[in-house]
Amino acid sequence: MTFRRPPWKQFKEALAAESFHPSKRFGQNFLLDENTAAAIVADAGIGAGDFVLEVGVGCGFLSVQLLGAGACLLGIEIDRRLFGIAAEFLEPLAADSPGGSLELVRADALAKKRAIAPEILERIPKDSNWTLVSNLPYSVASPIMVSLSRLPNPPRVMTALIQTEVAERIVASPGDSAWGGLTAKLGLLYEARLTRRVGAGLFWPPPKVESAVVRLDLKPKRPEPDALEATDRLIEALFQARRKTLRAVVGRLMDSKEAAATAMEAIGIDPGARAETLDLDALKALAAAVRQG
Repeated sequence: MTFRRPPWKQFKEALAAESFHPSKRFGQNFLLDENTAAAIVADAGIGAGDFVLEVGVGCGFLSVQLLGAGACLLGIEIDRRLFGIAAEFLEPLAADSPGGSLELVRADALAKKRAIAPEILERIPKDSNWTLVSNLPYSVASPIMVSLSRLPNPPRVMTALIQTEVAERIVASPGDSAWGGLTAKLGLLYEARLTRRVGAGLFWPPPKVESAVVRLDLKPKRPEPDALEATDRLIEALFQARRKTLRAVVGRLMDSKEAAATAMEAIGIDPGARAETLDLDALKALAAAVRQG
């Protein structure tokens, strides 16, 4: 079944009746192109019955395509003004979704300390596959994706429309100027690729930055929780001081530059190098060495 959203004019009239204007505080730049929304859903590989989390339902262009693909959609929207209008337009479509369903929740996706909100945690699957497909607000895209990746049952796939600069950081390689803490944290668990670029003219209002779609696929083999936590701590320390040598940063973690240098040399890492030169295997090995003291 092909879904056609209600005419944009009708939706816009409903927004005008609520005196709605996009909020800078919420980082609202709404995708308004059906073809791009359909392409993003295709990039994500959504099929009938797939559980999908969408953070930022917005004007529903992406939601409509997800329902058309048969997704069991959990849609999160922070804006009170927008929530009711989106529900009015989307709920009738959900009734005709081939194998899909819709639950809309008004909530901020991030709780205190940038953790995933309990309204989401209590609804996502605990032991079965699920997927993130979202046009994420640029200001919170990174913490949302990292926080979701650290859940006990993380999303099998994350497909997100985000700022191009962030997308390029996520898919960067060691030694690239864009390689950093975000790249490494997500790379520990996911294989990432950039699938398409999206022009500013397809949004309302048009963003002042370029946008792109990135897809992340969960790796079959993942670090043990303790090892992952230790590697996360190391990544944060290294990339917060990326101008310093490994000897200086790891020396502080081990309370001895000499011990740090010895440990790094034993696993083939140059103590005089900097964080951006380390690939994922080196980061995991170094984190293990720091844990062992």
